[in-house]
Amino acid sequence: MESALTARDRVGVQDFVLLENFTSEAAFIENLRKRFKENLIYTYIGSVLVSVNPYKELEIYTKQNMERYRGVSFYEVSPHLYAIADNSYRSLRTERKDQCILISGESGAGKTEATKKILQYYAVTCPASQQVETVKDRLLQSNPVLEAFGNAKTLRNDNSSRFGKYMDVQFDYRGAPVGGHILNYLLEKSRVVHQNHGERNFHIFYQLLEGGEEDLLRRLGLEKNPQQYHYLVKGHCARVSSINDKNEWKIMRRALSVISFNDSEDLLSIVASVLHLGNVQFAADEQGNAQVTTENQIKYLARLLAVDGSVLRDALIHKKIIAKGEELVSPLNLEQAAYARDALAKAIYGRTFSWLVNKVNKSLAYKASDPLTTVLGLLDIYGFEVFQHNSFEQFCINYCNEKLQQLFIELTLKSEQEEYESEGIAWEPVQYFNNKIICDLVEEKFKGIISILDEECLRPGDATDMTFLEKLEETVKNHPHFLTHKLADQKTRKSLGREEFRLSHYAGDVTYSVAGFLDKNNDLLFRNLKETMCNSENPIINQCFDRTELTDKKRPETAATQFKNSLSKLMEILMSKEPSYIRCMKPNDAKQADRFDEVLIRHQVKYLGLMENLRVRRAGFAYRRKYEVFLQRYKSLCPETWPTWDGRPYDGVAVLVKHLGYKPEEYKMGRTKIFIRFPKTLFATEDALEVRKQSLGEALTLAVDFCLKSTKMQATWRGFYRRKKFLTMKRSGMRDTEREMFPQQLPQFIKGFIYRNHPRCPENEYFLDYIRFSFLMNLKRNLPKNVLDKSWPTPPPSLCEASQLLRRLCMQNMVWTYCKRISPEWKQQLEQKVIASEIFKGKKDNYPQSVPRLFINTRLGEFLEKVQQEFYIVLSL
Repeated sequence: MESALTARDRVGVQDFVLLENFTSEAAFIENLRKRFKENLIYTYIGSVLVSVNPYKELEIYTKQNMERYRGVSFYEVSPHLYAIADNSYRSLRTERKDQCILISGESGAGKTEATKKILQYYAVTCPASQQVETVKDRLLQSNPVLEAFGNAKTLRNDNSSRFGKYMDVQFDYRGAPVGGHILNYLLEKSRVVHQNHGERNFHIFYQLLEGGEEDLLRRLGLEKNPQQYHYLVKGHCARVSSINDKNEWKIMRRALSVISFNDSEDLLSIVASVLHLGNVQFAADEQGNAQVTTENQIKYLARLLAVDGSVLRDALIHKKIIAKGEELVSPLNLEQAAYARDALAKAIYGRTFSWLVNKVNKSLAYKASDPLTTVLGLLDIYGFEVFQHNSFEQFCINYCNEKLQQLFIELTLKSEQEEYESEGIAWEPVQYFNNKIICDLVEEKFKGIISILDEECLRPGDATDMTFLEKLEETVKNHPHFLTHKLADQKTRKSLGREEFRLSHYAGDVTYSVAGFLDKNNDLLFRNLKETMCNSENPIINQCFDRTELTDKKRPETAATQFKNSLSKLMEILMSKEPSYIRCMKPNDAKQADRFDEVLIRHQVKYLGLMENLRVRRAGFAYRRKYEVFLQRYKSLCPETWPTWDGRPYDGVAVLVKHLGYKPEEYKMGRTKIFIRFPKTLFATEDALEVRKQSLGEALTLAVDFCLKSTKMQATWRGFYRRKKFLTMKRSGMRDTEREMFPQQLPQFIKGFIYRNHPRCPENEYFLDYIRFSFLMNLKRNLPKNVLDKSWPTPPPSLCEASQLLRRLCMQNMVWTYCKRISPEWKQQLEQKVIASEIFKGKKDNYPQSVPRLFINTRLGEFLEKVQQEFYIVLSL
């Protein structure tokens, strides 16, 4: 921020906490707009980064830019993704504390791209070795694989992540990435069998058809035309001009080879089997029972899934039930058979995706058991979603965002309060919307929406989506954040359907349709279909469908409960780490560059909780910096601190602010930082600094002019003096120094120079003796002053060996002299410092700065006593 405070009038402020009118949403959005128009897509709220998707390539992600942010203080350079990445990395290295970066925002805001850029930053800037390079490649190449199987084109984004992803990157004691692990959340399996108009299925299906080789497609029984497959045409946009499926296919195949994937043929067989399943058709017989009419598809499925074709056909049109130990098989009607087919397709794809994530994790796993490793997590998870039609998936996604918002506010408040307390400054309580009330509405035991949904899914009798809605109305009818058609007043009732309920989230009201809630929550697969898959000889399918499921009497957890439990574990993971935040926003829905839609931005500012975060950050003081940093920047404004301040930084800042005329209510002095309450105080100081720079610049110009003139005068005088000396020498035939040293031997000296490279002979012996004499005299005048002085005159070739012996003797003499002056106490400190150097050299960032400091006995403590048993140091020569 310090690097461009003076540019605030043209491009707004780089940190929203410096907004004068920080409570105004309009001022907040105007600052965003001003910066967006200048292609400044990053802005801070304290340590939180707000990122606006530019929908165009910007030259801000080069290696040169990476180096610019590497190891630099957070506020010294302008806001950037790399600043967050580097700050987290340095905290991980220096404090040995696990870190996490939480990336949030709605679909199309740039979350996935931000994750990629951060991984690329670490791949370029972290220490490397051959093993580390392999891990870096696998970390980077896991993205194209997971995107192919987990991302899809939606109305809002051509590459929307349809699953939540949390990635841990493991670093060794040197700060090199040595491993990783990925957790995935709630894959949108319903997309496999249905897509809204204008949307597509998962990328992998189109990539396979478009990029797959003819021989491969023939083996899989596929045609290149996606229009031939029912699961790919529901959205009516199988081909998209902005997506190059053929090129993405090549990238994905190359990525599979990098992560050591040897089962690609089996994996692609499963992808093809899902397409063939979608083309399985049914017709009703005389009794109304479903019969398969597409035998060709069954043959392909039997081969691709490595199962018995007749068994699979029967499983698709019959339902097996075990009641009181007796096995009953009943035929399915057309609707039930279509449900069974789609449930099988979703189960196969969903389990294969989980298997694929586990496969990636195995390739990323760190084999060594090193206790000194630390972890940096990256959370790329779906943002708050509000569509025209919101179903079970949107309910889970928005519940996830409620939990993340709750965590975000709690941790932000906590970190602010801790900073104030550590600095000895009174904390002023902040009023904010606590969305725990909404989280409880969704997840509370027995009375929450998920508990009621599970109860309705598990109870005997005819449970339907509507009975679930009725049960909701009975149980939570008095909750202020819940509303249905039945509970609404006359005016609101018009906007609510009879199959809908509305939740008032922290980000606004969302209306959900209960249609499909029970089926999606049950996520059941008929027993005979599960048995068929368990008998598969396809190695991947065999691992995805565990035979123990067939004998397990316990009913599996519902989808909502699984998601709630996994979300609870994610919160524990995030709470155990030091968090950093990136809030991604999209400027328009049309994915156009340079277009800023204020209505859309205002909606995102609200649901990302940015104004609340700003209020928390501005609860007391807009600006805080360490005394050293503040003094270094503004010391030129006070005669007593300029050009250097010899005392404590605290005292220097106290003198400086007194000279600047700060009023007591404008600032506070903490233990290590100065806190400035109002942005106008900082801006006035910044303006004064700008004036000072200009005056210093004028003085510097005058000084340079004077120096130039002085240099010209000196050059004139030297020229005159040299010319006069040259004429004198010319008249005498040689220099005075030469006349003193060898008045009669000049011709012999010249002859010796000519024969200098020959073996010693009468022609060159005088020259060689003179060269030796000159070296020894020069050495006498320029001997090293102490053991740290490594300078030594370059010897002539004939004296190289003698020079080495003399240098060794000189060093021994200096060491002996030094050792004689060492007291017993100082010797003990030196021995301990040698031990510490052996332990820490090259293993901590500030090693060079810590070496010159006096060693303190207590620094190693008990650890030193253990280490001293293994090291024996003798200082003697």
